[in-house]
Parts: sequence; structure tokens; C-alpha cells
Amino acid sequence: MEPLTTDEIILEIHTVRWEHAARFDFDIERILADLKKTEREHTEQGWPLAPAQEVPSLSTTAFKRIRSARR
Repeated sequence: MEPLTTDEIILEIHTVRWEHAARFDFDIERILADLKKTEREHTEQGWPLAPAQEVPSLSTTAFKRIRSARR
């Protein structure tokens, strides 16, 4: 895997994600199952979870401006 950046923190995140995915042969279903299991375990231990961020609607004005500018 060729690094996309030279930022040390970003490189470490990419490395950890790559190693995690490799443990599950890059099978997305198994990776997600493991992440959900870990999340459930942490919740049961009392770790607070940040709420999921709201995904902006594709019909927002900003998106329309960006889409129009690329034409």
C-alpha cells in the first residue's frame, strides 16, 4: 500500500486499518461484523459513543452549486 500522505497520524491510521482488514482477508462483511462486535463490547463496558453525523442531503444548495460548477 503506497501512502497517500506523509502525515504521521494519518499514516498510522492507514496502517491500523490495513492490518485490521488483512486479519479478515479484506472481506468487508467480516470487517464490519468485527467492528460492530467491538462497538457492542465497548458500549456494554460503559464507553460513550459519539452519535453518527448526519449525512447532508444531495438536494442541498451547496451540492447543486458544486455539481453545476463541474459541468
